[in-house]
Amino acid sequence: MKQKVVLLPLDERPCNYVFPQRIFKETDIEVVTCDLSILGKKKTPAQIDKLQAFLLDETRDAFGLVVSIDMLLYGGIVPSRLHRETEDTLKKRLDILRQIKKINPKIKIFAFDLIMRCPQYSSSDEEPDYYEVCGREIFLSGYIQNRIELGVATEEEKNRLPGILEKIKPEYLEDFLHRRGLNLKLNLTSLDLIKENIIDFLIFPQDDASEFGYTAKDQTVIRKDITENHLDFQVYMYPDADGVTNVLLSRMLLQEKRIRPLIYVRYLSPASPLQIPCLEDRYLDVSVRYQILASGALVATSASEADIVLLVASGGDKMETGPDKQTNPGRTITVLRNLVDGLEYAEYCINTLKKPVMIADIAYLNGADLELVALLNKRGLLFELASYAGWNTAANSLGTCIPHGIVTMLYGKTKSYYDFMVLRYLEDAMYCSIVRSLVTNKYLAERGFHYFYVGETDGEISQIVKEEIIKHAQIYLSEMTDKFRINRCYMPWARMFEVGLDVEFLEKGN
Repeated sequence: MKQKVVLLPLDERPCNYVFPQRIFKETDIEVVTCDLSILGKKKTPAQIDKLQAFLLDETRDAFGLVVSIDMLLYGGIVPSRLHRETEDTLKKRLDILRQIKKINPKIKIFAFDLIMRCPQYSSSDEEPDYYEVCGREIFLSGYIQNRIELGVATEEEKNRLPGILEKIKPEYLEDFLHRRGLNLKLNLTSLDLIKENIIDFLIFPQDDASEFGYTAKDQTVIRKDITENHLDFQVYMYPDADGVTNVLLSRMLLQEKRIRPLIYVRYLSPASPLQIPCLEDRYLDVSVRYQILASGALVATSASEADIVLLVASGGDKMETGPDKQTNPGRTITVLRNLVDGLEYAEYCINTLKKPVMIADIAYLNGADLELVALLNKRGLLFELASYAGWNTAANSLGTCIPHGIVTMLYGKTKSYYDFMVLRYLEDAMYCSIVRSLVTNKYLAERGFHYFYVGETDGEISQIVKEEIIKHAQIYLSEMTDKFRINRCYMPWARMFEVGLDVEFLEKGN
């Protein structure tokens, strides 16, 4: 009999709402989540009262709850950056977790609570309107002030700061910092629920992290509380956002089964573990280990003792800033890594050691490494892997492929496995690395659209995207020819950044 696990996702996008349900569909947990219609859309918050009713009703007989605190308090990830709620209102909303634990004392509550981001660029697409005109300056103001406080700022940075602050209207900075301060207070209130044994495990993910700045300062405050109260085994903090739901569901599943898999990590270069990926704040290997631990597994010291192998397919010493770099890749791709060695080793693990192999494709920000995908296709490895992911940030890819690989290790290559692998190759490689920029550059302007607005969720652009994905899959993914169907293609937030694909593998899984 399946164990019921209730899910309150971070938002309504497929990566947070659909991916977890697909990954864990044919497992020993039944993921029960709320109806999509009450989750809001982008800057429009979810219907909090209906979320609360859903939680109270469904958790009464549940084994576990995986809950996004940002959804519970603010109505989603983007509303968490825009809200004008009071501290009292937000703390009352958090109290529902105490009610849930009181009604069902045995329920396991795994939660995640984002540290509010501070993007390094000017755009109001997911931020307040003023971030369009001074977002970069707001980031730099925090970045340089933090470096000054730590005594590491250069004279040039100190001299730049007054000019940067002059470009920010005081009311804009006041609004931004007030919301940051309030959200930080609620981060610490979430931490109090760990101390009360209401929340059993908590992750503070960092979206769009930086080594210095407002987010780094908030991390310091939270980390101090964790350390002083010796909560390090119950509370993790690492870069991610959209992959955390998968990770916590994996942890929930493994605890239910009382299994602790060992994962051996293999890199493509001796410098790879020491690179700091784009939009993150620490060495890659540190994040990889956190992702493995958070998923409920442990890091193995050798492939022979491992239950599963993770190939981290990164650049040699840094992450390239986007898939557009693939037309003229730098030394980090062409010289400083050995991709063939990694794939030869992956084949050896699969065929000789009989170990499942996962690939985290993180050489490029926001898209798959087409050279890697082409080699997987040529060697007939697309469906020999236990899992694959190569979308958005390194953390997002790790937070997708590790949980999916663990599920494959436990349950084999089910129909759900094949469907999700098809989705990853079509979305991460075909859309993110090829079709997104192609459609943006070729089709949008003449139709009066732009990258951040394509008119409709289901419209002309989504149909063009579908056609281009199918066309390019015939070129790059010949192993999948006539083996998949796209039932629906849509643009979840009516922009080009992400795509929604309802796909199906057409051959029965083993």
